[in-house]
Amino acid sequence: MKKLNYFSLSVVVLLFLGCGSDKEEEEVTPTKPVEAASFTAADVDTAYDAFNTHFYNPEAKLYYSTTAKTGLGAIWTQAIYWDIAMDAYNRTKEASQLTMVNDMYQGGFQEYDGYNWNNTREWFIYDDMMWWIISLARAHGITGNQVYLDKSKEGFENVWSRSYDPVNGGMFWNFAKDGKNACINYPTVIAAMELYNITKDEQYLDKAKNIYAWSRANLFSNGRIADNINVARGNVGWSDYTYNQGTAIGAAVMLYKATGTESYLNDAKMAADYTRQKMSDAKGILPAEGDWNEQGVLKAIFGRYIMMLIKDAGQTQYLPWIQDNIALAWKNRDKTRDLTFRDYRVPAPAGTIQSYEASSVVGMMQVTPPTK
Repeated sequence: MKKLNYFSLSVVVLLFLGCGSDKEEEEVTPTKPVEAASFTAADVDTAYDAFNTHFYNPEAKLYYSTTAKTGLGAIWTQAIYWDIAMDAYNRTKEASQLTMVNDMYQGGFQEYDGYNWNNTREWFIYDDMMWWIISLARAHGITGNQVYLDKSKEGFENVWSRSYDPVNGGMFWNFAKDGKNACINYPTVIAAMELYNITKDEQYLDKAKNIYAWSRANLFSNGRIADNINVARGNVGWSDYTYNQGTAIGAAVMLYKATGTESYLNDAKMAADYTRQKMSDAKGILPAEGDWNEQGVLKAIFGRYIMMLIKDAGQTQYLPWIQDNIALAWKNRDKTRDLTFRDYRVPAPAGTIQSYEASSVVGMMQVTPPTK
């Protein structure tokens, strides 16, 4: 029953979500910051605790899809929630949080056939796999557990051998190989760089440069990241999604840090500027992605990588923008449950909501300095 429900949800999402649509987004240029709002270190703790109270399943060691707690969230979003748990540990250094990081590995192991990358029922698109491969590498960096690194390396080689196009370049996003999407190409660069930073094996750096160059030539236009290329029709889908902008930023920053090549940093700043100036509203508020689907998690991914640009590359000019988004969303939280919502501009609903749409602000909070 678990697989039937998940598959049905995923089919709907894959038809609607970023990996596939060609619809253009309306472009809006911001004019001024949002009204004064703030969030504190205590608020960060409160938001994370509330998210876990209403969504974490301690038996499955993974997250429910909604506050109704009737089923687990989609496979790829669990990797994003694991990233948030790791960020919470990096922020707090609490032993209990490290335990949760290790528990979530075990939860994924139990739920997804021991991370068997050849199981084409559990894994049916390559980007689902790559999100976990990134998280496994990060988990090794935090815990030192060799098993996590081995699983990440095995997964990377598996996806590379099946998804990479040696003739025309780039990574296919699904097993049918009918599209090359941002959601697999830029995360492949990030995964390769995570593994390179751990192992110093030059093959990972070479692969990261290879896929980044293809993505730059085919999916990048003055900071705007195309969602996909339809291989059969040959057309580019210029839909705007925050996670694509975020992974492009993260990939560029990681390559910049490793090589010192200024063009990577310039690309990251262009992608950040496009997100702020064209995708955000007139007050700089990020778009409300995720109308009852997995898109609600996208801004959690964007938040992680824009903060990498701010912290790791010293581009602090973007920090007030991100803090303003968090502060407004926190101000509009459901104050009874302390749950935030995907649309930061409106009060969070009091009824059943998804972990997807409640996750992005929580994720951003773990990596963003409080305003107070």
